[in-house]
Amino acid sequence: MVSRRGFLTGIAVTSVALATGCAGGRSAGSAGAAGGTRALPIPPLAEATVDAAGVRDFRLEARAGSTEMVAGKATATWGFNGAVLGPTLRARRGEAVRVRVRNSLAEATTVHWHGMHVPAHSDGGPHQMIAPGGEWTAEWTVAQQAGTLWYHPHPHGVTEKHVYRGLSGLFLVDDDEADALGLPNRYGVDDIPLVVQDRRFTGDGALDESSPGDVGLLGDTVIVNGVAGAHFDAGAERVRFRILNGSSGRLYHLGFSDDREFHLVGTDGGLLPNSVSLRRILLSPGERAEIVVALRAGEPVTLRSVPVTERAGIDRAAEFGFDDSFDLLRIRPATDLSPAAPVPAALLPMAVLASRDAAVDHAFELKWFMINNQRMDMNRIDMTIPVDSTQVWTVRNDDNWPHNFHVHDVQFQVLAVDGRTPPPELSGWKDTLYTPPGVTYTLAMHFADYTDPTIPYMFHCHLLLHEDRGMMGQFLVLAPGQQPAPMTMPMDLPSSGHGQHS
Repeated sequence: MVSRRGFLTGIAVTSVALATGCAGGRSAGSAGAAGGTRALPIPPLAEATVDAAGVRDFRLEARAGSTEMVAGKATATWGFNGAVLGPTLRARRGEAVRVRVRNSLAEATTVHWHGMHVPAHSDGGPHQMIAPGGEWTAEWTVAQQAGTLWYHPHPHGVTEKHVYRGLSGLFLVDDDEADALGLPNRYGVDDIPLVVQDRRFTGDGALDESSPGDVGLLGDTVIVNGVAGAHFDAGAERVRFRILNGSSGRLYHLGFSDDREFHLVGTDGGLLPNSVSLRRILLSPGERAEIVVALRAGEPVTLRSVPVTERAGIDRAAEFGFDDSFDLLRIRPATDLSPAAPVPAALLPMAVLASRDAAVDHAFELKWFMINNQRMDMNRIDMTIPVDSTQVWTVRNDDNWPHNFHVHDVQFQVLAVDGRTPPPELSGWKDTLYTPPGVTYTLAMHFADYTDPTIPYMFHCHLLLHEDRGMMGQFLVLAPGQQPAPMTMPMDLPSSGHGQHS
């Protein structure tokens, strides 16, 4: 078993047998050829110090390394504090945090706190570039409920490649209300992070970054927590999996090999008002789901991604990976499992921000690498938002491709789907939303605490190639009487490499 502390440094040099797990569709690949499985690496909890003022201080370093994503083959990768991925940062609601980031890579990058309510200067978007050899510090007070957030690079034009090379990690927020519910909460024991990503490799094991399709760098091998073909040895009757779709463009339609039910307890921004019993859940890039699954002693089961059934209006669905199947993780329960409390039906209440028929403040149309017929311009502010205001937005995918929609700084509520009540799995806080073609989503969000007339937040499609090619915009949150300041380009911005829609 790869230890938590040893994961980031040990995975690159430890050779263990690879799983037969990835299978099905065009995604069978060669990942399982060696036979056997590897123990699931658990990203270590990040070390931190707490100063006299009570600020929790983390340190991250983006660096290059080598990883055995596929057993027996060394792959050049990037990671935070190690060869691939990054440690799990963890803090409590109300706690002040500081993250010092050093860039030891050969090119500029950023670190964005996806899902976190932060000041714009600490958001880590494309205006906070960190030069090679440079350092950047983000500081804020955690002011949101417990949830599973993540961090990743956000340099305009090359975000996809920076994430694809391995720069991602989780940021968990805790609070007393969530702790009191009795959900599985022993990190690495019955509370398990799963960073799910797809990769494509050359014959010698290098990452294949050539010829992205319209969805981006679609891989034929799925890795979980940095490795292909993993197993998890479970010792409890119920296990909570915190699942992140950390892929560039692939959607995952998740369930278990025996079609058992599981409980969805949380989405992007934290726990739902009520747990939801499901057999499948769809996650687009950037979305998270917290699920609790009941296990039976001595009976293995596999977490699997199956073909995406929601494909109305999608042209060339196979090219976007909708037909593919993968076995993600083999779960091996012990013959004697420790007891676990049932999942409570009621979780955390959520006050509704606006009515379904409230006036719409902004409407967004997603099409052809553009939002509202505009590509991203680093020197253009697309809108300004007054602080301490609740906004209602509509989002519609008018393309024949898959897209989704992510908003920085806030968590939002889905008020309506084509004017109707959202399904139960969309009843909680979200920051990223899959938008199938032809469907209008009505969202409500509240902007509070932070204003900045100079540094914007982003809204964008989180299929990373789409974002890189311009499917992104910028907004400022302003205090009463504040006016936007002139925009200036950050240093060393790469070209976005606009492509063509067909």
